[in-house]
Amino acid sequence: MTDLLSHDTGRVVRTGPIAPRSALAKLAAALLISVPLILSIDVLSASVALLLSVPLLLMSGLRPREFWLRTAVLWIAAPLSAVTIALYGATSGTIYFEWLVMRVSEGSLSLAAATALRVLAIGLPAVVLFSTVDPTDLADDLAQRLRLPARFVIGALAGLRMLGLLADDWRALALARRARGVADEGRIRRGLGMAFALFVLAIRRGSSLATAMEARGFGGRARRTWARPSRWDRGDTILLLVAVMIPTAALSAAVVFGTWNFILGPSVAG
Repeated sequence: MTDLLSHDTGRVVRTGPIAPRSALAKLAAALLISVPLILSIDVLSASVALLLSVPLLLMSGLRPREFWLRTAVLWIAAPLSAVTIALYGATSGTIYFEWLVMRVSEGSLSLAAATALRVLAIGLPAVVLFSTVDPTDLADDLAQRLRLPARFVIGALAGLRMLGLLADDWRALALARRARGVADEGRIRRGLGMAFALFVLAIRRGSSLATAMEARGFGGRARRTWARPSRWDRGDTILLLVAVMIPTAALSAAVVFGTWNFILGPSVAG
């Protein structure tokens, strides 16, 4: 699964069964997979959902290096959350280790494993699917299919496009300060000064962009046309059906095998 650079638009064109799907379909699929898994915290449902999500991850169109870079925070957060729950989680069953406020028990270890798997089962599909979404395609879908106000959608798209410039501005500010000989001392003070300068620069750029967009008619209240019509085909519907089946199978397995642990109520386990 590779990706190519479109010479017409300058956008990365990914290959893979899921990559060309509608931006709205991928966003909805991520929500359909993730939200139901919040209801229960148990090892079985999280494991089933994670295993069933693997084909979607493989068909997303992300290269291996890009996949690991984009999901790195999840692979760090999952074990860290597991360690925290294992040490300070609810105590039940056999106690294996105890020191001051830390207590490792059979119940806390089970809860820690469920938490780590839950973080991965919820986060991986969401991050991977949303990573392949082009902001312009998403804006087209939100405005044309969900009928969100065009002013809001276009403004949010413009703001999202400007986010990528913040890193370049920060780098330019650091180089400018270093050229003036004021970047080698007082790191905290320098960081605060650069943050304030970046904030001011962002406000100025946003004001200029807003004026330019108003001058070009983006702020008009009349019904507008769209350069690229939003599309929805059978593949998008299939993606949503698969997204519904994953949490349904996972939560059904938890209920059938008695591991369902509703986070807002009593567990049916045991």
